[in-house]
Amino acid sequence: MSRRLFLVCTPLALVGCVQTVRQPAPQVVSLPRLNPAYVSMYSGIPDELFPIPAINISEVDPRYFRQQVVYATSEPVGTMVVDTSNRFLYLAQEDDHAMRYGIGVGKEGLAFTGAADIARKAKWPRWTPTQNMLKREPERYGPYADGLAGGLTNPLGARALYLYKNGLDTLYRIHGTNEPWSIGRSVSSGCIRMFNQDIIDLHGRTPVGTRVVVLDHGTASV
Repeated sequence: MSRRLFLVCTPLALVGCVQTVRQPAPQVVSLPRLNPAYVSMYSGIPDELFPIPAINISEVDPRYFRQQVVYATSEPVGTMVVDTSNRFLYLAQEDDHAMRYGIGVGKEGLAFTGAADIARKAKWPRWTPTQNMLKREPERYGPYADGLAGGLTNPLGARALYLYKNGLDTLYRIHGTNEPWSIGRSVSSGCIRMFNQDIIDLHGRTPVGTRVVVLDHGTASV
């Protein structure tokens, strides 16, 4: 053994030689800059009956944020147009513009197309699964067959709009959600779901009697 190696190892003879390894410099991850307007738009709402938490918008595709867009339609101002294929809901405005909202679409949300009217609006609505949902997934929905009171765990979220056609309930709902990750996606159940912050905004803009047009699947404009 050389004199140099002996001198290095002797103090640590009981535990062996120690090798110093240079650690790589930590990588700096560049996070996308969040638009302050959207951060504010989807912040928490503490003064609701059930305080609504903020949404982590860094996990949301920006096209599904609420925004005013150019949208030409033959429908009169104030009409709501639901484009289930592209996951958007439009509220027609003047000068070929619209307020556009991102939506999530469940099986029940694909069961109706055509025109209807909002006959009822509700804040923190009670939810009762449909007969189709009970038949399809009895173990999941059976415990709620008699309904579930409004609240943060309720699938209808903070608000609901109920669509009727010729005075009859279509069972079609536009509502909030307790699963914000589902916006922009096709999900297993429910009708048309929106961020709670967005359904509150839409609820305030649309009176009872508002006309709603649900496009045929694959139809992108009217």
